[in-house]
Amino acid sequence: MSSIRPWRTIERRKSRQIMVGSVPVGGDAPITVQTMTNTPTSDAVATIDQIRRCEEAGADIIRVSCPDVESTAAFGKIVKAARVPLVADIHFHYKRALEAADAGAACLRINPGNIGSNERVAEVVRAAKANGCAIRIGVNAGSLEKDLLEKYGEPCPEALVESALDHIKLLQDHDFHEYKVAVKASDVFLAVSAYMGLAEAVDCPLHLGITEAGGLIGGTVKSSIGIGNLLWAGIGDTLRVSLSAEPEEEVRVGFEILKALGLRTRGVRVVSCPSCARQGFDVIRTVEALEKRLTHIKTPISLSVLGCVVNGPGEARETDIGVTGGGNGKHMVYLSGVTDHHVQSEEMLDHIVALVEAKAAEIEAASDAVTEAAE
Repeated sequence: MSSIRPWRTIERRKSRQIMVGSVPVGGDAPITVQTMTNTPTSDAVATIDQIRRCEEAGADIIRVSCPDVESTAAFGKIVKAARVPLVADIHFHYKRALEAADAGAACLRINPGNIGSNERVAEVVRAAKANGCAIRIGVNAGSLEKDLLEKYGEPCPEALVESALDHIKLLQDHDFHEYKVAVKASDVFLAVSAYMGLAEAVDCPLHLGITEAGGLIGGTVKSSIGIGNLLWAGIGDTLRVSLSAEPEEEVRVGFEILKALGLRTRGVRVVSCPSCARQGFDVIRTVEALEKRLTHIKTPISLSVLGCVVNGPGEARETDIGVTGGGNGKHMVYLSGVTDHHVQSEEMLDHIVALVEAKAAEIEAASDAVTEAAE
């Protein structure tokens, strides 16, 4: 079978690239996954602990609120402890932006139009340039400018795009071009339409999100539909899944969206059945346990867990490691799509974890050998 599958091809929108700290955003760079801390930023210890969990989940960039002087005072310590670039979230008070830039922010999240006069915008731009900060313009349907609401009557795609273009002009008027833009809404249709309109109007990187999406299940569904729709159309350079859940869950969902579209691979991709009366083992509990025990694996690996032999062998042929349920507590294990050996129910969980860990080590060793040979 040919490895070329045109029906899987996604052509990404061409955008110019900016740097958020050491992380490239836009152009041909991988689509990055972001999240945001929810601890009081003034509590540096708690914030660093949360950042560490997000880093372990794979976050590329993390946003931190800086609403007051106490927060920006702690921000410098937090920046030094973080292993990934941090975005300082700024609203209204331009001095917090200046303080965050001086404290080491890789990016400032602002709306240039809501921080005051043109001179204040100029001061923020000067601070960003002096400290090598990027800027993210964040337009949100819930906080559109009054004149745009009066003009359009309600939040609509045209209003979101116009707001973004107005903010972009404020930065460009000060010869600042290291920016990315988001036009978020909690309504999936509104957000997707706004992003599509903006994608045609600008060449800067776009930060995707369905804002205030909801809890873990509802928010995941809304975000997957909205963000997935845009990514499938080739739109988007970085994303955040906004959930009323722990920030590390946002990261995991973000990567799952990218993995489902073949845009990024990280960790174990599990293919599993919903289970039925034919299952030879408890598929649901097994998958739950495997997902928890395999979070430390960063190497891309595919694992199929199927309860019986109806679809099990077919799925196993397409994955690195597979297991299908059999009778009398004896199940078939597949390696690289080929039947290899059996495993008993009571040993299966530990055995599959060990196989995945061994496969990850094998892939990493091969990758290291190729790198050494190239050097």
